[in-house]
Amino acid sequence: MFIFLVCPLAAQAQQKDRTRLTDTLKNYSAYKRKLSFAGVLQTRYVLALDKNVDINGKHFDPATSKAISNTFLVKRARVMVKGDINDHFSANILANLAEFNSDPSNKVLENAYIKYSLNEYFHIQAGQFRPFFGIEDAVAVDIIRTLDFSNQYYAFGKNGWQSFQTGISLLGNVIPGGKVRYFVGAYNGNNKNQSSDDNNTKNLYGRLEADFLKGCTIVVNAGSGSIASSSIGKAYGVDATAKIPLSKKFDLLLMAEFKTGANFLAYNADKQVLRPDLSEYQMQGFYFFPTLRYNHESRRLRAVEFSCRYEYFDENYKLASNPRQTLIPNVSLIFADDFYAAVQFGVAIDRFKNEVPLSTTYNHSLGYVQLQIRF
Repeated sequence: MFIFLVCPLAAQAQQKDRTRLTDTLKNYSAYKRKLSFAGVLQTRYVLALDKNVDINGKHFDPATSKAISNTFLVKRARVMVKGDINDHFSANILANLAEFNSDPSNKVLENAYIKYSLNEYFHIQAGQFRPFFGIEDAVAVDIIRTLDFSNQYYAFGKNGWQSFQTGISLLGNVIPGGKVRYFVGAYNGNNKNQSSDDNNTKNLYGRLEADFLKGCTIVVNAGSGSIASSSIGKAYGVDATAKIPLSKKFDLLLMAEFKTGANFLAYNADKQVLRPDLSEYQMQGFYFFPTLRYNHESRRLRAVEFSCRYEYFDENYKLASNPRQTLIPNVSLIFADDFYAAVQFGVAIDRFKNEVPLSTTYNHSLGYVQLQIRF
């Protein structure tokens, strides 16, 4: 009796398994559909360490003005929403709510793009995003390993080469496994949250990454573009990253980058009747960012990082050279893996070849303590 009861059940189970193996998905509309939220909150206390210099590095005359020498502030309060429509289409929105602390015009919305992923060799995204034109574009926007991004990142961003721009980008692997990767695209080049382009020329860029050794990546970048009424300018760069295990507990992280490119803002601001060609308005910079990481790996304290970024940047080195050198020694206590919770403290030291009184082009040092939380 028992045999007769078991045999039909076994046959049904076998039949079900065979049916499952031959099933195919006929509607991909909601395949792998999901909605996810993430963000970063970065608060800090800053203190100007030089006499008669405020927290923004601006020199002032105490006899005629009073400035703020220390403050608490919220630097970033980013919220990201990602919607996977199916396994090919997704939408990404990133907003920095901390921009409401000041004039939020053209600031709050950062990422706003749609992405289509065909395979490892071809991804396309359209909307507002950061063109991949340097290490700081390739690293996740919510991971800040020191006080802030480099001076050259912000200068190149203001000139339309980096930071958040509106356009289209293609990216993917060149060979299987991702040892060589490409990034190319076209965008307006007049920065984020603009209703339209400010001229009919589109900025073009390309980036090629290659992993030559284990943990070592070498990259070349190139771009062309313009802002407003300026002529077409060029920009070039190379960068490298490496992770070197020193022992079971210690790792050495290295980052280095050099870039040079047209300074459209300086060119457009020059009102001379006979002004030099755009090729004379050039900026260039280099930085080296070594980090020694101690992997403590206790339940609460996961790691400690000791870093010191050195940067050399000259915003108009052909016509009005005044290089700025920045040194930022920093210590990070990491309480959750992947920088999900970290306390950082250090000093940002800026030195100019030629100081300009009553301006931000003045030697200054800024002490800081900041708490960074990702979620």
